[in-house]
Amino acid sequence: MEPAIDPTVPLLQNADLEDKVVLLRVDHNVVKKGRIQDPFRIDQTIGTIFNIVARGGRPIIMTHVGRPRDKDADTIQIDASTSVEPIVKYLERKLHVTIHMPHFTAGEKGGIPGIDTSINLAIKDLKEKKIDAIYLPNTRWFRGEEAEPESVERDAFTLQLAGLADIFVNDAFGSWQPHASVYDITRYLPSFAGFLMQREIQNLDQVLQPQRPFVAVVAGAKYNTKIGPLSEIYQKVDTLILGGVIYNTYLCAKYGVSIEGVPIEDIEAAADLVTMDARHKKILELPYVYESETMEGKIEGRFKIRPIKEFKRGMKLGYILDIAKESFDDPRVAETLNSAHTIFVNAVMGYTPHFTEGSAVLDQKIDLNGPARKLYGGGDTLQEFKNLNPGLYLSVMDDSQYYFFTGGGTVLKAIEQGTPYGLDPVRALIENGGRRP
Repeated sequence: MEPAIDPTVPLLQNADLEDKVVLLRVDHNVVKKGRIQDPFRIDQTIGTIFNIVARGGRPIIMTHVGRPRDKDADTIQIDASTSVEPIVKYLERKLHVTIHMPHFTAGEKGGIPGIDTSINLAIKDLKEKKIDAIYLPNTRWFRGEEAEPESVERDAFTLQLAGLADIFVNDAFGSWQPHASVYDITRYLPSFAGFLMQREIQNLDQVLQPQRPFVAVVAGAKYNTKIGPLSEIYQKVDTLILGGVIYNTYLCAKYGVSIEGVPIEDIEAAADLVTMDARHKKILELPYVYESETMEGKIEGRFKIRPIKEFKRGMKLGYILDIAKESFDDPRVAETLNSAHTIFVNAVMGYTPHFTEGSAVLDQKIDLNGPARKLYGGGDTLQEFKNLNPGLYLSVMDDSQYYFFTGGGTVLKAIEQGTPYGLDPVRALIENGGRRP
């Protein structure tokens, strides 16, 4: 049974949608270089879209895509690489609907200065059911979206968004930063949490209050960005398994070795984790890693399996680019994964696309623990699962013991805070939602 949502969160199912224009914020940030990489995030919001239409609502959808803004130059680049057009075409094919995609003129410094009145005809057609939905341009193409809070630019954009609709629904769990289209907008429209937002919050509760034994597997490309959430995860877990650059940094700090590409400041930062684990002994070390002379690829003769037990203080190592599969056959590792009741994975273990063995075998070994609740966080984690184990990925998509979060950064932020209800967009729904101020 899924945990209940905090009653202070206004829910979409309690909104009156009949004949209402509904501004729906989603996280369809799945386009790279003009193409959809994986439609998973889009598909997860279809239930909310269907519910809105089935109950008489007329949807205006919006999302951000990529990072088109150059903060130093204060310019916004508008081009096909961050356009929502591939998303619109995907939804039209998937749902057999007609979606209008308005176009607005860019300003002198790039970016769209605002929503002009040319959209009014499309809204009229939407209300008269001549079209099925409107999909706004990338929210980050608008200059007000990421502008300074309470700036004229940002306030004007927020008011323009609010003027389009009667109700706001936030289904963009992956968009945790307090930008205009997820945060400010709640001050001007009755606001509700969509069904994906609700599911993500409910499943986060199983990470924050897990059934034990609780095992977390965390990896990442930079140690310093994970210090906060890693410390919080450490407090909650029974066992912590590390991978990627995070593991390399930990190994350097514990064993006094140097690994190519790991900066000294990160090693110094990891000393606290090593000290903490000397007392509590929660970190389970994966005993075999791949050492490579180069990051150019998995080149025969230039990489080898290196046992951790060989590490000696002062040793200089090449690049550690993956976990070797033999690590998961180690009795301690196998027993830990097999006996867990909850497993949380936010991890790509290797340097992709060349070193992927660790990630592939990790997912396979976790799947052997059928009764465990298995929660995967983040787009990169999910993408690697799908790429490396496509058959397993398809077989578990509807398995009730699995849950794949749509926003890995949001999950880590919520873990760091100890609650999903402190995330700015969720807090804005609680404070302002469900009613017009």
